[in-house]
Amino acid sequence: MKNSLKKVFKKTFQSILQFSNKYIWLPLEKYIFIPIRKVIYKMFHSKFIHVSYTHVVLFDKFKIKRTNKRQQAITGFGFIFLWIIGYLIFSLYPVFNSLYLSFFKVRLAGSDINTEFELFNNYRAAFLSDPYFVEILINYALSMLLNVPVTIVFALIIALLINQDIRGKGFWRTIFFLPVIIASGPVISELMNQGATTLPSIENYQFIDLIIENVGSFLANPIQALFDEILFILWFAGIQILIFLAGLQKIDKSIYEASMIDGASPWESFWKITLPSIKPLITISIIYTVVSMSVFSLNDVIVYIRGKMLGESTPALTTGYGYTATLSWIYFIVMALIILVFVGAINIRGKRAK
Repeated sequence: MKNSLKKVFKKTFQSILQFSNKYIWLPLEKYIFIPIRKVIYKMFHSKFIHVSYTHVVLFDKFKIKRTNKRQQAITGFGFIFLWIIGYLIFSLYPVFNSLYLSFFKVRLAGSDINTEFELFNNYRAAFLSDPYFVEILINYALSMLLNVPVTIVFALIIALLINQDIRGKGFWRTIFFLPVIIASGPVISELMNQGATTLPSIENYQFIDLIIENVGSFLANPIQALFDEILFILWFAGIQILIFLAGLQKIDKSIYEASMIDGASPWESFWKITLPSIKPLITISIIYTVVSMSVFSLNDVIVYIRGKMLGESTPALTTGYGYTATLSWIYFIVMALIILVFVGAINIRGKRAK
């Protein structure tokens, strides 16, 4: 009985292979794969480009030597080629198209888009005619100057604690990374409405009111917002904790042992060994923090630009797609400047330390 079943399965499998070879693989080889190989061969053995084992010749004049490093680079480029095409079409083109629209007044007329060239009038209107944008942008910049260092320091402290020899490292990593997973716009909005983004007892400390009363109104609002949403800010530290933790685990422990033999305290080891070793990761974390906070859906600037986008263009140019494209590019420039300030401050301090 078993032998007969084996023969049946064997014959069935052979018939399937014969059918697939005859009606699927052979036609594919004949009508698709062979023509593609011929086209590729002609492309790389023509007057425009000729590829040999040692050189690549362009237009029968320019010779480029083929090395292992260049071949590996070309292979890597081939793997990401489709991604590059998708990025150029779906990301880079819309970005530059928004820059193009920022110089126009854009009106939607049914399925048509009517544009009227305005040069820098949109940018002028953003700073002179819009009564709220500059104030919101200044508050955003000040909040970033306060929130980013708090987030980075908090992430570094938590990473240092988790990096110690304690039980349940994976559990604590999950706990601190969990807000990154669940912290979507609607969830955060509901938590903010319920007052879950601030510490309930923080209002009982009088030193906060004392600081706010003595720094002036220019810094009082960002500091007040920092303490009112302190948990909301620290929720952005999940990725940075993992980045710092990965960097700390790469530091050779023998360096700390040698420093302890030389009489270095833990505090000195931190400033002389740990901090310089993870300095590149601090730069990456700063960039990630600024970008993640800036593009968050509940960011005041994002909310304001989204509200202006769907309005009809007025003579003052303070609504519409062209104007919101202008606001977006101004916002991007400010965000880039904030990143440069933080990264430049770290690099300047590092040079002085040397």
